[in-house]
Amino acid sequence: MKQKIVIAHRGASGYLPEHTLAAKAMAHAMNVDFIEQDLVLSKDDIPIVIHDIYLDDVTDVAQKYPLRKRKDNRFYVIDFTFDELKTLNITERFNPKTGKQVYKNRFPKNKGNFKLHSLQEELQLIQGLNFSTGKNIGIYPEIKEPKFHKKEGKKLTEIVLKILANYGYKTKKDNCILQCFDAKELERIRVDLKSELFLVQLIEFPEETKQLNHFATYADGIGPWYKQILGKKSADKFTFTSLVTDAHQLNLKVHPYTFRADALDEFTTFEEMMQTLLIEANVDGAFTDFPDKIVSFLNKK
Repeated sequence: MKQKIVIAHRGASGYLPEHTLAAKAMAHAMNVDFIEQDLVLSKDDIPIVIHDIYLDDVTDVAQKYPLRKRKDNRFYVIDFTFDELKTLNITERFNPKTGKQVYKNRFPKNKGNFKLHSLQEELQLIQGLNFSTGKNIGIYPEIKEPKFHKKEGKKLTEIVLKILANYGYKTKKDNCILQCFDAKELERIRVDLKSELFLVQLIEFPEETKQLNHFATYADGIGPWYKQILGKKSADKFTFTSLVTDAHQLNLKVHPYTFRADALDEFTTFEEMMQTLLIEANVDGAFTDFPDKIVSFLNKK
């Protein structure tokens, strides 16, 4: 794997609705290293590429199937067959309570014609584009909410691993990085399911940053929230936690999420964010909604 990799977060999601085939094709054209797939099962056990177990913040499910919501008023991917899911339109992410678009300067809500798709359909697109362009862009699938799937009597992980193997993704050489937030599940993938893929342990909570020694027994990298890398800011200079150094000492790669040019928080510019994290903190890659910006930044470096 090269020095620093660019991961298209849900595709080129700063420009097109997330996890649409259009967003994936655009990311591929931007010469990223990897394209991300979040995976959730349909009622008929087909892995769907969508960020969450819910449908109501990126589709028109509430209009099309108003009676299919659960007691919590949410609509779940797992309650719909693949054919039913295909009838829904995808739109830019919005708040299901208010209907307001989350990132207001992105692709306009309810415009265009975008549909949900399966993991297989996305792999065919990426491999087809690799073939026709001569590129070799990798995939970065995520096992979403394994506990929820298990409770629903579903074997998401096993189904995904089988499809990946069918498409030629079996070992660390195969340009596939598999990620999960659930540490028990990722360890099970390595130990019980004997996967030889490159595994990345996603990190959400501060206490998890102290478990690197354990993560290193089964994972090849970590995917922390970028704020877990930043220390205090003084006189325009950031200090850093020991997370990147500690991970590197254990031979773990560090791929923080999410670099967004339209949600900078403590940074004044996107350039500053990229410089601070990619160069000064020395991370090994970045999840980004704006892949072209990071590709061009790294090419200049």
